[in-house]
Amino acid sequence: MSISHTHPSPAARAIGWLRDDVHLARLAIGVVALHVVDDNFLQPNPGTTAGGHLVSGLVPVALLVTAGALYGRLRPGARAVIAFLAGFFGVLVAIEALHHTREGGLVADDYTGLLSLVAGIGLIAIGGVTLWRSRRRDDRVWWRYARRVLLAVGAAVVASVVLLPVTIAYVATHASHVLVPSADLGSSFEDVRFSTSDGLRLEGWYVPSRNDAAVIAFPGRQPSVQKRAKVLARHGYGVLLFDRRGEGESEGDPNLFGWQGERDIHAAVRFLQGRPGVDPERIGGIGLSVGGEMMIEAAAESTALEAIVSEGASGRSVRDILANGDGWQDVLGNGIATAATAVFSNNVPPADLKSLVPKISGAVFFIYGERGQPVEEPANKAFFAVARGPKELWEVPGSGHIGGIDAQPEAYERRVVGFFDRALLQDA
Repeated sequence: MSISHTHPSPAARAIGWLRDDVHLARLAIGVVALHVVDDNFLQPNPGTTAGGHLVSGLVPVALLVTAGALYGRLRPGARAVIAFLAGFFGVLVAIEALHHTREGGLVADDYTGLLSLVAGIGLIAIGGVTLWRSRRRDDRVWWRYARRVLLAVGAAVVASVVLLPVTIAYVATHASHVLVPSADLGSSFEDVRFSTSDGLRLEGWYVPSRNDAAVIAFPGRQPSVQKRAKVLARHGYGVLLFDRRGEGESEGDPNLFGWQGERDIHAAVRFLQGRPGVDPERIGGIGLSVGGEMMIEAAAESTALEAIVSEGASGRSVRDILANGDGWQDVLGNGIATAATAVFSNNVPPADLKSLVPKISGAVFFIYGERGQPVEEPANKAFFAVARGPKELWEVPGSGHIGGIDAQPEAYERRVVGFFDRALLQDA
């Protein structure tokens, strides 16, 4: 009598494979790793290359591959932790795709980004199921629930101390303004483009000068920057506004903390030096928030900026926290955010601003709001104290962060234009 053996079909075997949570978790981790590879090496941002993303690509991929390889060998509790962390990262790296969907539509690697989002959610679900299935029920009730409370508290601490700074770092290096707003400059302008020393093409607007002087209004072409540009143009200044690297129509990787952004300002200065009607000795800049911080660094590195206004500057990394002597709590969170930013941006953190200010040879005007961010007042007073050239300091009454032009419009125009007049036009 013969016995027939039936073999499951390929579809049945695939379904059975996917029912195994270990296989499913490894597949999801692989999808997240695929997006990291796509984002950094296969489809990097315009103007950048795969070679410029070695750290931001290889470090996460190495961690994900290691997690996938170890996943099946670990106890359920450890597997759940890995699933949660990998799931968190899968959702995090999809932020860029979600941001582009909201602002301007999917591009390049955003499609694998959406797959990473699904994989990340799936991993979080797998982690939850794994914990539920492996929960202990053979101990005393009071200890069982006390242990669960302690684990929940520990998870909350890890999320706030570690995962939140990592999230901030990733968003800062992957999400930026995509759309360029409509122009409201009150003067005729022209579309311009110029290149940075590291080969990125930057796009912007230029209002021609009527008094032989020009000012860079920075960063970007957002309404807050346009308001300052409009005031300066009304007084005859040439004004250059442009999208910084990785923002709007400009090439490069974004960095909302402004790391490497001083290269953009140096390129803008070179552009203005070659414009007809602009005296190369009469170039200034006004920077808002992180733009003010980048303006400080650019002025410290070059004598080409005769005068700068820095409004709402404070710090860009843990180096500023250490230089300003803030508490250990700020050092811990900012230290993690700085380390994560260094990985995601493939760059080391810039020098602290307090050490850069004394290197500025031109005139500098520090502005901060009475109701601005808590760090603004002590930071700007410290900057003013160590500045060695012509300097001014103004706390704008009733102003929030970079809100001086709205809180005190007449005083703001009088003070800022007067500062540039003295620094750029006095010997005209």
